[in-house]
This record gives sequence, C-alpha cells and structure tokens, in this order.
Amino acid sequence: MPWISKKAKAQMRSRRRKKEKSKSNAKSSTQGQNSSSSNSGGPHADEEHALKRKREEESSGSTSSDNDKYSHFDAGETGAETGAIELSTEDNWKNIKKDTVISITVPSTLTSKEAKKLRKETRRKARKEGKDEKFIKFVDEDGTPLLSLVEQEGEHENDGGSGGGDSGVTSDDETNGDGRADSKQSQMKMEAGRKKRKVAKKSFPRINQLLAEAEAAKKEQEEKDKRKSYEDSIPSEVKAQYVALDCEMVGIGAEGKQSALARVSLTDWYGEVILDTFVQVPDRVTDFRTFVSGVRAKDIRITSSNSMELHACRKKVGEIIKNKILVGHSLKNDFAALMLGHPKHLIRDTARYKPFMRASGRNGGKLRPRKLRDLVKEQVGLTIQKEGEAHTSVEDAKATMELYKVVRGQWEKEIEKLESSRTTKRKR
Repeated sequence: MPWISKKAKAQMRSRRRKKEKSKSNAKSSTQGQNSSSSNSGGPHADEEHALKRKREEESSGSTSSDNDKYSHFDAGETGAETGAIELSTEDNWKNIKKDTVISITVPSTLTSKEAKKLRKETRRKARKEGKDEKFIKFVDEDGTPLLSLVEQEGEHENDGGSGGGDSGVTSDDETNGDGRADSKQSQMKMEAGRKKRKVAKKSFPRINQLLAEAEAAKKEQEEKDKRKSYEDSIPSEVKAQYVALDCEMVGIGAEGKQSALARVSLTDWYGEVILDTFVQVPDRVTDFRTFVSGVRAKDIRITSSNSMELHACRKKVGEIIKNKILVGHSLKNDFAALMLGHPKHLIRDTARYKPFMRASGRNGGKLRPRKLRDLVKEQVGLTIQKEGEAHTSVEDAKATMELYKVVRGQWEKEIEKLESSRTTKRKR
C-alpha cells in the first residue's frame, strides 16, 4: 500500500462526504417515494423497498471498511462507540471522548524510522488536545498491535509523554480553556527535570584510602604523644637554658642589597616572648622589604616608641643570650646583623643540622639548607610564612623552637658523642 499524503487524504474525504451527502438525499427521496407507493401500491412495492434497504446497508459497510485503512475507534473495555474518523484534522481530536480507545493503522510501506516519527507526531497531537496517550493503540493493516503495552509505555515516556515526571505536560484540570497547558507551569517542570538530571553522583572514598588515612592519623597521634611524654621528662631547669632567636632586615646602600637590622625577637622554650622590638637604622634605608620583613618606615623612626637604638638593642640581646643554648634558623645572618658572636657548642642552627639539609648535584653532592617554612610544615605540621603575607620574627622564632624539639634527643646525643671523641683525642 503506497504512502498517502495529507493533501490526498483531504481530497478523498471531500469526495467521500459529497458521496455520503448525495446518498442521504437519495435515501430521503426514496423513502418519500416508498411511502407514496406503499399507500398506492401492493405487496410488490414492499419487496422493492426491502431490496433497496439491503443494498444501502452493503454500500455503507464497504465505506466503513475503506475508512479503517486510516484510523478508527476500537470498542474496547471502555464501552465506546465504534466508528470511522479522520485523525489528520484538528476538529476530530476535539470530538473524541476522553476515555475512548483510538486505534491507529500504520502503513506497512513505512520504514521503522518513519513509523516511529508517525507515532511520535500522533502522541504530540493528542497531548496538545488534552487527550490521554494510554488510549492510543497502533496496529498494522491486519489489525495486529505493533507494540506491546510495555514497549508502548516506554516509547511514549521517552517521547515526553504524560507518564514521565519531567515531561512538562499538565492534566485536564491544569490546562487553559483553549486546550493548551499553562506555559509557565510547564517551563518550571522542565527546569526542575533538567536540574534533577544534572545532579552529579556523589563520589565516595575507597576503603583503601580510608584505611591509609586512619593509619596516618594514628601514627601522627602516636608521634605527638611520644614527643609530649619526652618533653615532660625534661627538667624545667634544662628548658630554661633554651632561647630562640630570629631577626628581620632591611636593605641599605645604592641598590638595597646590603642588610641592616630592623627587628629582633627572642622566645623561650614554651613560646613566650622574651624580647620583640624594632631597631632604628642609622643609615638611609633604600629597600624596606616590607613584603618579606613586614617592616615599615614608621616602625624604625627615631620618634617611634616601639623602636630601640642599635647599640642598646645589641647590648640587651647579648645579656639575654649569655650562657644560653641559642636555637635559630640561619643564625649566621642574624649574628652578622647584630654584630654579635656566640659559643659554637651553645648554637643549635636548624639550617645546618644535617638530617634537615638536602643534597644537591649528581651522586648526592653538597648538602644545602632548606627553607624554614618547608621544614616546619614537614616535621611539625605548622604553616608559617604564607604566600602574600609578610614574615613575623616572633612566629619564626616559635616555629624554630618547635622544630628543634622534634629532634632534640637525637641532636643532643650526637653532640655528646662528638664532645667525648674530642676529649679522648686530647688525652692521647
């Protein structure tokens, strides 16, 4: 059977309507003649009238069978009336009752893609008129259903039918008077459906990752407990011997490359501040290095109450660190700025401690000091000298003392061994 276009169908409908109209006119005229002949005629007139009625019934049956080729109602369990209807016109959908089962014949000449497109357009047309898609049934030319109930429901849900939660089609009571759904409500439902689909799946960590994190946390806690117990075992008299030192410098000279003392900070074993003061620079400052040192011009002015004269500061620092074990990072630079010295056996420079140093070059190479920020983060777990923030000498002094506490036991044993070996050599 060839594919029939909409235009051809419309022509066929107009011809069929004219034919039915002429038949109805002829029928009314024959009834009038029969009534007159029955009044005037005899039994022969009755026989002719019955024969004509039989022929009309046969002709009407043939026209209904022709109409079934396009679309028709099936009298299913709903009890709807059977009859022929043209589904390609707009008025026919409005005349269909709500719970009427509609059977659509799909021509066998269509490809699977074309047949699917036809079914989709039919459902959309039904939804536009406020009809329920569940009462639409697609059959072939022999009347055999083309889709099972499960396949038909799945197809019309994928098409955006009334069965889907995010289809955007409203029910009869939500539609407007002209049969169209409220555009605002349908748009809101469609947006809600899109948001549901865009929700990403939650990612859960793997069991091995959780076990590794738990093991690392356990080891860290054990190290902290061990360190705390060791610190508690140290006498307070020994702790009182330790002082941490850190200094901040500014640049002097033509290019600001020469360093001058601008701030001094001293803390004890517990992190308490012993001394924290700015230092007046006698020379002209050409680079304050504020982004690193945190020192501003007003901090080191002679009129500032927070600053000390250089010689007074050197004298006070020398008195505090006398006979003390001095802890610091790159103390060589601090001593040069202070123009002070200290006994070597009382210096604990974390920048020169070999386990904290890093080898550079091929085959190990020369040991070089590491940054205090990296060592404190690695050994203690503290974050200092954050990016974009100026250094604080008090914070650096406290961090250096905490770094020393981690390795104090091993460091002091190494110093004792070194001193004992030196004494034995002297005796020989």
